[in-house]
This record gives sequence, C-alpha cells and structure tokens, in this order.
Amino acid sequence: MYLNMTLPGLESFRVIEAREEKGFFHIHIERPRDWTPCPACQTLTQKVHDYRWQKIKHNRLFNRPTLIWYRKRRYQCHHRTCRKRFDEPNQLVDRYQRHSIEFNQALGLETIHGKTFKDTAQRFGVSPTTVMRRFDEISEPLLTTTQQLPSIIAIDDFKGDMDGERFQTIVTDPIKREPIDILKDRQKTTVYNYLKDHADTVKVVVMDMSPSYKAAVDQALNQPIIVADRFHFVRYIYWALDRVRRRVQNVFDDYDRKKCKRMRHVFMKQADMLSAKQAWYLHHYCDKSDLLTDAYLLKEWFNDWFDNAKKQGPNALNAIKQGMYQFYDTVRASEIPEFEKAIETLQNWQKEIMNSFAYNLHNGYVEGINNQTKVIKRQAFGFRRFDRMRRKVLLHHKYKEIQGQMA
Repeated sequence: MYLNMTLPGLESFRVIEAREEKGFFHIHIERPRDWTPCPACQTLTQKVHDYRWQKIKHNRLFNRPTLIWYRKRRYQCHHRTCRKRFDEPNQLVDRYQRHSIEFNQALGLETIHGKTFKDTAQRFGVSPTTVMRRFDEISEPLLTTTQQLPSIIAIDDFKGDMDGERFQTIVTDPIKREPIDILKDRQKTTVYNYLKDHADTVKVVVMDMSPSYKAAVDQALNQPIIVADRFHFVRYIYWALDRVRRRVQNVFDDYDRKKCKRMRHVFMKQADMLSAKQAWYLHHYCDKSDLLTDAYLLKEWFNDWFDNAKKQGPNALNAIKQGMYQFYDTVRASEIPEFEKAIETLQNWQKEIMNSFAYNLHNGYVEGINNQTKVIKRQAFGFRRFDRMRRKVLLHHKYKEIQGQMA
C-alpha cells in the first residue's frame, strides 16, 4: 500500500514505506513504470530487466538523518539488434553517487558558508575528506577569472601562514566594496606580475605605506595615482607619542611607572572623549613631565588638522597642505626625536597622503575583509593549501550572490 506523502525532491516518486529506526528516518520509494527511450537507439520500451535497491543519503527530514531506499528499475530495450539494459532516469541521484542531488547541493552551500570543513562534516554526517572534495568540485567554477581590474583598486596584506609564506595580499574594489583576488604572498615580484597581467585600466591604487607595494605599483602601472590609507599614516603620530611615553615613564618611581603603562590608553584618546577618571590620570602624568605634555599636545594638534582635512576634502587641498607644513614646523620646534622621525615618513609620503583627501578613499573596507579572513583562518585552525583558502575566503564574501546559482 502506497503512502500519501509528498516530500521535496520526491514529487515524481511513490513512497512505499516510511519509518523511523535507530534514530534514522527511512523512506522506501520507487518510480511509476513508464515508456522510456533506450539511450542507445532511442526505442521506447517498458520491458523490465530487474529491480535493484539503492541506499541514498538525503537531507534531514523531521530533524532526523534520512536514508532513502530507492527501488531502482532497470529496463531492457526490446529492439532485436540492441537489447541494451539501462537504469530508469531520475532526478534524485546522479550515477555512481550515494548522496542525493539535493544533499550535495545543501552540502556544497554549507562548505562555503560553514565555519569549518570538520564542523560541516559532523552536521551532515559525512567525513571531512568528503566535504573538502565537494568544496573543491564546486568552488573553482563559481569563481570568475579576473581578466581586467577596475580603474580604482585597493591592496593590503594579511597574515595567512600558508604554503611557506606568512603574509598574503588581497586585491579589492573599494567602490563596489567587493574582493577581487588573493595573491599567494606580498613580495614585490608577485604583486608586479599580477598587476602587469590584469591592470591595464587601473588609474588609482589605495594601499598602506609599504615601499615594496609602491615600487611594484609604480613599475607595473606606469606611475598611477597612489592613495595612502589614512589609518597607516595617522598611526605614525600615535607611535611617536607612545615611544615618548615609554621613555618618560622609565624615570618615574616604580608605582607610577607601572600605573602609567596600564593607563597608556588615556594618551591615545582624544581629549573630548576622556572620562573624568581618565582625564585625571592624563593630567597627573602630564604634570610630571613637560616632555610628555608637549608630545600629547602635538598628537592633539595633528588630530585637529586631520579632522579638519577630512571635512574640507578636495575643495581645500592648499589649506590642508599649509596645515601640514605648520605641523612640521611645530614638531621641529619641539625637538622631540620621536616626532621628528615620524614627520620624515610623512614627508616621504606627502603626495600619497594628500591624495587620500583629494579622492576621499581609504582601506577601511579592506581591513574589514582582513578581519573576517583572520576569523575564518582561526576557526579552521589554519589552512595548509593556499588555493583552498583563497577559494574559501572569496566565496565566503560572495555567498549571497552564488546561492541562486547553486539552487
């Protein structure tokens, strides 16, 4: 007696039996007998050669792992010169497979979106090797090969520790806010070769203040417009202040030295953002050292210039540049070595720093991608193969776009 059940993916089958046994949901199904064309000679036949039971792993039903027992019919062509035996066609399982088509689709999506391959394997009841093999099968076709980069790109590195290289390079589109590609390392030759092959139309590159990146970009793209990321040039001033703080606190007594180190964050915050307690500690330690006071005031001076520069933008580049020159003069007058060293770096990158205000571009989106990439790497306890990590990261960020392609 057939059961009156309609299950997703099994609409063309008749359910013979459904039962629960030892925590598994078992479904016995078969297809109705029908006229079927022979794959060799296309002759229609209904002649049955035999039946075979095939066990198929399916998606969880009723929150239970599900096994489908498919009573597969084998036909025989009745044409006297053919006599070929063949399986009846079905939309449940591919040939030589033990997992249903829907199971493989769900597993494929989860290999991209899931935390780790091992975690996905445990939830689907398969081995991690099966999950990785399935990921390798579906991931490469889903990634379109980059033929030409957009006119504005952003590049940055992150610590991946794969294939003998500590750092990898990511290339993104800061306008559309999407990753483009990941390179195996951050060496100058690697970046140069990639840009030379793909970046004929690139006009603007947003990057950190890396000499190797700058050299590769200049040589590969015939000196395009380079925009220095704001975070990377601002932090030189904060580093200078922190070095002054460490130098000054060494002359404090033991208690104040340790306490000043614990409260170092009060020197980094802007004055209007400090709480009453933090302001007290700031004034307490600045009162102990004129040098520390001068260093903190230089940091605040730079912050005011930076905030005004962001507000003024490309319409006041001359005023922004004059403000930078005034900061240089103030630092030289202070005679604080740490800040004098910092402004040497700013002077070497002054053109790229001014471009950040002229084009209003930065690497904030890339840093966000790097944070997510590091989370993916930590969850997986690292990747051994660069190609697998590259596909995992890129598809993770494009997950919403590919859902429809795999459905």
